[in-house]
Amino acid sequence: MGPALVPVADAAVTTVPRIRYGPRVMRNDVTALRAFYATGLGQTAERMISRRLRDIWPDVHGLRVMGLGFATPYLSLFLSEAERVIAVMPASQGVFPWPVGQAGRVVLADETALPFADRSLDRVLLVHILESSEPVRALMRDVWRVLADGGRLLVVVPNRLGIWARLERTPFGVGRPYTASQLAALLGDAVFTSLRTEAALFVPPSRWRMLWSAAAAWETVGLRWFQGFSGVLLVEAAKQIYGAPLIRMMEGHRRSSIVMPVEGRRWQETSPGGHGVGP
Repeated sequence: MGPALVPVADAAVTTVPRIRYGPRVMRNDVTALRAFYATGLGQTAERMISRRLRDIWPDVHGLRVMGLGFATPYLSLFLSEAERVIAVMPASQGVFPWPVGQAGRVVLADETALPFADRSLDRVLLVHILESSEPVRALMRDVWRVLADGGRLLVVVPNRLGIWARLERTPFGVGRPYTASQLAALLGDAVFTSLRTEAALFVPPSRWRMLWSAAAAWETVGLRWFQGFSGVLLVEAAKQIYGAPLIRMMEGHRRSSIVMPVEGRRWQETSPGGHGVGP
């Protein structure tokens, strides 16, 4: 028997206090993230990162794509071509309905216990998650579990050497930034192989509108002369199959229930045992 859909209270946004403090990192909530991407600076950042993301994944026709963290600004690229697109937002971050005016494609879940079957996704995009998630290794190993053999992972993180990571006025300045070598080590520990590393977001995080309009020129100059100082790093990785024994214990583990907004309502999806199920 399929999962039961149980309605819970209506709400446009489920959220938590603005910044979450863990032992070592902070986290923006969904309200702060939405507010940033509604600004001119946020839209500029989205546009520059989307260009690089599209270079890495030019075609996702017929594929199952999942974004984890706050990936909805970038998942919109794939809505018209992927077989399935779904956004997962961490329970400590909050959630809101997406896409606007369509059936809901967002779930609220524990990032270390994703509510999907083993090897059920072809592409996984991580945005605004690694820098703020405390159980990073557990998160990455659950991503490994749900990613299909031959699947691809794409990680977007603040660059520790860039100016965006040093200013807390944007979400890229909150949490733990990474260098390319740190990210490669994290991926290797989670049994992924890094395939390519790209840089994006060279325009300064200024409130001056003239800079936003020149963002494309900043990207051109930055990619040619200052790649090491980009605002973000984008790393594509492949799942290593030969490392499966290290992760096998993660497969089939109990997955927590989730909350899914569907056309302005939120729904709790549970299996008979009370746990989340695959897509």
